[in-house]
Amino acid sequence: MAPHRDDLRIAAAGLTGGVLLWAVGLFARPGGDNELVLWDGAWPPLLPLAVMSACELLRRTHPNTATLLGTATLALDTVTRGSVVTVLMYTDLVYAAVLYGTPATARLLPRVSALLTLLGTIVPFAVWHQPDALLIGLVIGLLTLTPATTGALVRNHRSAAEAAQLRAEQTALLAEFDRTQAVTAERARMARELHDLVAGHLSAIAIHSTAALSIDDPDTSKKALSVIRENSVEGLTEMRRLIGILRQPGDTVEPAPTLDALPTLIEGARANGLDVTLTTDPAPDTPAPVALAAYRIVQESLTNALKHAAPGPVTVTLGHDTTRLKVTVTSPYAAPEPPRAPGSGAGLVGMRERAALIGGTFDAGPGQGRWTVHATFPLTEGAPA
Repeated sequence: MAPHRDDLRIAAAGLTGGVLLWAVGLFARPGGDNELVLWDGAWPPLLPLAVMSACELLRRTHPNTATLLGTATLALDTVTRGSVVTVLMYTDLVYAAVLYGTPATARLLPRVSALLTLLGTIVPFAVWHQPDALLIGLVIGLLTLTPATTGALVRNHRSAAEAAQLRAEQTALLAEFDRTQAVTAERARMARELHDLVAGHLSAIAIHSTAALSIDDPDTSKKALSVIRENSVEGLTEMRRLIGILRQPGDTVEPAPTLDALPTLIEGARANGLDVTLTTDPAPDTPAPVALAAYRIVQESLTNALKHAAPGPVTVTLGHDTTRLKVTVTSPYAAPEPPRAPGSGAGLVGMRERAALIGGTFDAGPGQGRWTVHATFPLTEGAPA
């Protein structure tokens, strides 16, 4: 892996600065009779300087290797006249090892540095009993503990910033998911409303217009046109109410139908040609969402009977017990035939969704020559359906 461009700049700057100090004769320790300088001369400090500069190239890609090699290089520098730049680059290697190294290195290196600093303070003083011996621990702390602690603080800050950014991204994704879900749910609700409000009236219009066109009888045509007009007006009224739902808050919106409107719905079905009877005993305090769902299921069931049912009586029954409202619609059922009016096939799906949205149950199917739609709704929140 190629060195990072910033590491190239750091290595080049360190090498250049060290060479400039060497050129003007500035060293970390004087030569001559200094017993600490085992490798005297002007040229030896350049070797640790060059190796430490090369280690800087690895500070980000191989921080552990760079630190170990840098430690050995620093030990070599201590037996020469030394360079301040070599020491400074070593502290940067320790800092980079904590910042860019593995989590284990980031945890271990500050602890080792603290232990070395403590030992470097206590042991020399205990051996020599000289206050100057405490400076050894200070130097070790400056070379290892200070950069290691700084690297740990920067790493923790970056980790916290990354975690905060990740949480923000997750929050944004959740918000977008919720928005999408809300839009999808609203689209499904509007699809159900459109289907339930308009399909029944348009089905009646299609059936009676077919009769008016196919039967050459003025009385039949007049009666069919009357039914067509009535369904057109009712469909237009329902569409206006649906459009009102989409208006801004504060606009006048016609109220949703309740179970009290069922007799009117039944009369409309009879006018469309169905032989319908209604038996109703709804709960006196039926919640509005339950009442609307029950009304729409009866409405859609009558529409399906108009399009698909065999000739014969259709029954609508509403009843209740202490916790549930029960809706049952039955119609004559024969072998499947082409519908008398085109449909979308979404009627049963919409009824099932309506029941599920308020915690109810729904089933529909043939049996004993009848098609039965049965739905139950909880009358109180949390009650079983």
